[in-house]
Amino acid sequence: MSDLSIAQERLKSLRMSEASQYLPTLVKEAEMHDKSYLVFLNSILEYEQKRREEKLLERRLKWAAFPSHKTLDEFNLDEQQSLSRKQLNQLKELTWIEQLYNIIFLGPPGVGKTHLAIGLGLEAIHQGYKVMFISMGDLVHTLKTEEISRKSKTRMKRIRDANLLIIDDLMFMAMDQHEANLFFHLINDLYNKSSIILTSNKAPKDWGELLGDPAITTAILDRIIHRAEIIHLNGDSYRMKHRTSIFESSKA
Repeated sequence: MSDLSIAQERLKSLRMSEASQYLPTLVKEAEMHDKSYLVFLNSILEYEQKRREEKLLERRLKWAAFPSHKTLDEFNLDEQQSLSRKQLNQLKELTWIEQLYNIIFLGPPGVGKTHLAIGLGLEAIHQGYKVMFISMGDLVHTLKTEEISRKSKTRMKRIRDANLLIIDDLMFMAMDQHEANLFFHLINDLYNKSSIILTSNKAPKDWGELLGDPAITTAILDRIIHRAEIIHLNGDSYRMKHRTSIFESSKA
């Protein structure tokens, strides 16, 4: 076995498989540019670290299960006057995730709720956070089948482990009491642990009509809106009474 092969096997045994695979190229580059031993060693470590970060990013993007790739840079603020450039930049900083704030985008279809949610989710992944995206319909189905479906169990584990959960089309359909209970327990599990982005065409005051049980509705609202920024995308951004804001100022 050649010295190169021995070095590659040792890198593999140290769980540096990416550097092991690319080692012949790194050796040629080092010989060509007459690199010092230390520079050569750092090039091996740098390559391994870079590839690990890239693979982690790819894995988290796959797990997030975004329905499309929509970045914040692609969002046209000129067509949505209820959100200023400064506010969008503040959202993009993601300090609200560290503060365990929730973001609620309200408005009719086509105003950019899902686009903003996905864009913030992508930004969060690139900043090292774990993100999950799911529609309300899929979430209810996943909750109901968690105990009998391996796929649902895996999805729910990722949801509970996420730093940011995005629930799209919240309250677009009525729930029975069992479904509402399952949803409450999930929100309770995530409370003070993860941030949530919700998109909905119904304001929180109307959620009770779809949840049915007033007690469950109150409990869910208490946990979601305790720390929440509510942004109405069909008019001015507004906040629930007596709630603090993540924004430094309302307009820029």
